[in-house]
Amino acid sequence: MANRLIKLAFSYIGLAAIVLLGFLLAFIGITEEMREHELEQFDSIIIGFVQGSVSPYLTKLMLLITMAGSVAWITVAVIIVIAVSFLKRKWRVGLFIGLSSGVGSIFNIFLKELFKRQRPDIEPLIVEQGFSFPSGHSMGSMIFYGAAAFLVFHYAKKASTKTFGCGILLLIIFMIGISRIYLGVHYPSDIIGGFTAGGAWLTVCIILFFYFEKRRKVKEGEGKQ
Repeated sequence: MANRLIKLAFSYIGLAAIVLLGFLLAFIGITEEMREHELEQFDSIIIGFVQGSVSPYLTKLMLLITMAGSVAWITVAVIIVIAVSFLKRKWRVGLFIGLSSGVGSIFNIFLKELFKRQRPDIEPLIVEQGFSFPSGHSMGSMIFYGAAAFLVFHYAKKASTKTFGCGILLLIIFMIGISRIYLGVHYPSDIIGGFTAGGAWLTVCIILFFYFEKRRKVKEGEGKQ
């Protein structure tokens, strides 16, 4: 059993390293271009496109969407998921959601302090405090709603449920990012940075989740022999 667990660990660690490397390379590429001021034209084009249709109705909608990526909202949602998971004796799911979002939020604070990028001065529709890169809303939503999409795909029985559930959750992630640009509190590169950093951490969490699931099954199989 020990040899099987060791091989299993190395296989999942290797897979995690490959996927994580892809996210990290993308994130590093963005940060390098940001430091060299090569993202200004890209950011300006996207901002102009997104903010080109500002209206009172759309602003109300974007405020509602952006709330779904706020710290308060996601914190409450994480607590609810953890409570339900433990009541249903799915403690691995609860730990997966809690640790991925909890550690991810600390990771975001660390990155903001590391880069210290000021927020855009483009007549924002709301006022936000703190640094801009990477977007906390984008990173937090990628981790939480991305984790939820993974759980739907992993546990749902019907293909239609997997497709619809994951599609809705991924759309929420995307729209939260768009809402931050629309409201004028983030550059588009902040959003991409948040998605990339969040995706990197979520990938590690998913790989670890799979590893411990397989590890449990291996132990259960050995115990029945």
